[in-house]
Amino acid sequence: MQITDPIADLLTRIRNASTAKHPSVEIPASNMKKAICQILVDEGYIKGMQVKNDTVQGTIVITLKYQANGEPVIAGLRRVSKPGLRIYTNCEDMPKVMKGLGTAIISTSKGIMTDKAARAAHVGGEVLAFVW
Repeated sequence: MQITDPIADLLTRIRNASTAKHPSVEIPASNMKKAICQILVDEGYIKGMQVKNDTVQGTIVITLKYQANGEPVIAGLRRVSKPGLRIYTNCEDMPKVMKGLGTAIISTSKGIMTDKAARAAHVGGEVLAFVW
């Protein structure tokens, strides 16, 4: 099956699995998806990720994180820059998600990083997604 937007597919799978209260979700692997998942682990939105190299492409197994009352830690995921409409920003106009409570994932010339790391590195780039 051909997927035109693999990042949107990643976010949708995570959103659907957390809404259905699944403990984990499997996603076809790519280097960009691995970097996005690593940011989600570092920021505390998911418990962990594991890369399985069982097929040619491999899969990423994401262990989801829930609060004590059973609510998912990820309240929202939104794809910002789409294949039909790319959204770019510089470091001065970097978006703040939920007035600083959320995280923006940015693809920069120095790699994929959060909005806070991009401001600190003084680089701009393509705004991939918002997580809160």
